[in-house]
Amino acid sequence: MKHTALFINNHLLDLIFESTYYGIVIVDSDGVIQYMSNNYCDFLGVERDAVLGKHVTDVIENTKMHLVAQTGKQDIADLQFLRGDFVIANRIPIIENNEIVGAVGTIIFRDLDEWKKMNSHIKGVLSELNYYRNEWIESNGLRYSLHDLIGETQEIQDLKDRVIRIARGDISILLRGESGTGKEILAQSIHQLSERSDKPFVKVNCGSIPEHLLESELFGYEDGAFTGAKKGGKIGKFHLADGGTIFLDEVGDMPLHMQVKLLRVLQEREFEPIGALHPQKINVRVIAATNRPLEKMIEDKLFREDLFYRINAVQLFIPPLRSRRSDLPLLVNHFLRKVTKRIGKRVTCASPEVLALIKQYDWPGNIRELENVIEACVHLTDSEMIGVDELPDYLKGQKKKMEVTNLKSLLEETEKNAIESALKKNNYDKNKAAESLGIGNSTIYDKIKKYKISY
Repeated sequence: MKHTALFINNHLLDLIFESTYYGIVIVDSDGVIQYMSNNYCDFLGVERDAVLGKHVTDVIENTKMHLVAQTGKQDIADLQFLRGDFVIANRIPIIENNEIVGAVGTIIFRDLDEWKKMNSHIKGVLSELNYYRNEWIESNGLRYSLHDLIGETQEIQDLKDRVIRIARGDISILLRGESGTGKEILAQSIHQLSERSDKPFVKVNCGSIPEHLLESELFGYEDGAFTGAKKGGKIGKFHLADGGTIFLDEVGDMPLHMQVKLLRVLQEREFEPIGALHPQKINVRVIAATNRPLEKMIEDKLFREDLFYRINAVQLFIPPLRSRRSDLPLLVNHFLRKVTKRIGKRVTCASPEVLALIKQYDWPGNIRELENVIEACVHLTDSEMIGVDELPDYLKGQKKKMEVTNLKSLLEETEKNAIESALKKNNYDKNKAAESLGIGNSTIYDKIKKYKISY
């Protein structure tokens, strides 16, 4: 079949497309590249002169341009995996005199930073989908995504927005918050939304490793570095995280001599295994977390100020559960679905009385404590609804507090109504109203002030 020639004026197309936010490629009906915009070439890391005349499949991975040029069927808003990440691609056939003469393709990005923003958004959507398909865990080993940060309060929504904005960079991040608030959820979310998502995510709990072993755990050691050293040496956590992210949980528990070594890694981008003759270059993003008062520890010479400012480039605070009680019903339902899916037991909800007790409690253990309570309740209940009997004793004790609180409120409301009624009957003469109620004049003045009674 004879194809109509595709005339391309590169200069004219450059004038049109180089000022837009798109990467453009044009192929003829055989899938051979006739034009590629300079910004697309920069994105792919190729020279335009080198790609013109080549088949599109030899230049652009996972492309469908040649198929669109053959079938004439357009392909709009397709999610394409390109250069290790996802972009949105449009592919439209070029038709002249009812004959397909080629195809034009676009990928959408403004500049590298704009593309990273879009890519983070796409990854966030994909991670939510993969949460339901249980594919995210299988693909990269991470247990959490931003979808797991449950909440509708403004604090949580603002926190999610900040995570999305900072994820695409390489800046060090310090996560603050009480134990059990979900700092690891944030750390893993930042990693999977970043440009390092296909690289390792390595967690180190600085508080659980004995002090004399911490250096070898972080930086490893060479063969024969010390008596009892493992034959062949050992790779440290920083080496394992090379190219990816290292999460230093409980960084406030790190001893001072290790803080010095960590500071060097952050400043010099290199580490030195025990017994090594030369340092090794490293490329990692550091996310640290703590529930300790680092500022007070700096005053007490327990934490290095220079290290604090190095890891505290961006700080994210996760609010405790007691400050966002309106999110509790959402969290209860979330953990119910999670637990029942895992153990295969049908429990659909918690009773209104249980939810009232849960809202009343202060949750010093935060999210972790709530999840443990819900899991225990699911195992204990014999019905599809969690009742008060399944709650731990310390939560049942909240019921008596609520009853006392409700009685106090009822008495106060009754007293307020009686005073308002007495004032009205006595034409708002406070002394006569006090006499009719059998109370002193000073008492009624105090009650009017307490209940903010207007007259």
